Amino acid sequence: MKLRAFFHTHPVFTVEDFAGFLSSDGTHNVRTQESLLSYHVKAGNIVRVRRGLYASVPPGASPENFPIDPFLLAARISKDAILAYHTALEAHGKAYSVYEHFTYLVSKPIPLITFRSHLFKGARFPLALLRKKAESFDVIKADRSGMAIRITGLERTFVDVLSRPDLSGSWEEIWRSLETVEYFDLDKVTEYTLLLENATTAAKVGFFLEQHRESLMVEDTHLKTFHDLCPRRPHYMERSRRKFGRFVSAWNLIVPEEIIRRSWEESW
Repeated sequence: MKLRAFFHTHPVFTVEDFAGFLSSDGTHNVRTQESLLSYHVKAGNIVRVRRGLYASVPPGASPENFPIDPFLLAARISKDAILAYHTALEAHGKAYSVYEHFTYLVSKPIPLITFRSHLFKGARFPLALLRKKAESFDVIKADRSGMAIRITGLERTFVDVLSRPDLSGSWEEIWRSLETVEYFDLDKVTEYTLLLENATTAAKVGFFLEQHRESLMVEDTHLKTFHDLCPRRPHYMERSRRKFGRFVSAWNLIVPEEIIRRSWEESW
């Protein structure tokens, strides 16, 4: 009965979680822990997601078909995992589209993991944050099915998706998602952008804020900070995909035409 209670309160758990529970009940033998896990996998009470990570299955549910929360899986893949980029937008309810792949920040990324139709990808913390021991800047805790998960706050997520579009979707997806956010703490946005020490990222953030100056109540002081951080020569908004674009001299950015024209609105 105690194990059933553990499975109920831990829809996703690690072997460390399981060992801690058994230890509190006086069971310390590693082989016993392994035998119990193996038994409950065969009994259909839990599902093995990957080595060291399991998901619980309610009584009477099918272990093959019972839906397992992929956000919880991503958040529990590693001890220091933080949901980020497009996955953070989804967790905040601000993503324009629903994706089947999930991204998390972690100190040492593990190989890509596929579970059912979901793909889980780890990304390293930006080096500038590691140097300053600022990995936890604007990281919040949220409740997910009774379990605490860590996720980047909206301000950090805003900067991150512009900084790493390769982890965030198309420019249409990024723009449409960010435009659903009604308010950003622009002082926090500025502080985080400064931490990253990336001129192109600063220019992209400034460009977006200038485009949405009225709706986001952006002041000249904020824009000036980003202007001062701009690259000294023209930079593509995404270096890995150098699409034809328009040069925006105010930010020294070559901006894809789809953003300038808002091409996604042309079909309406």
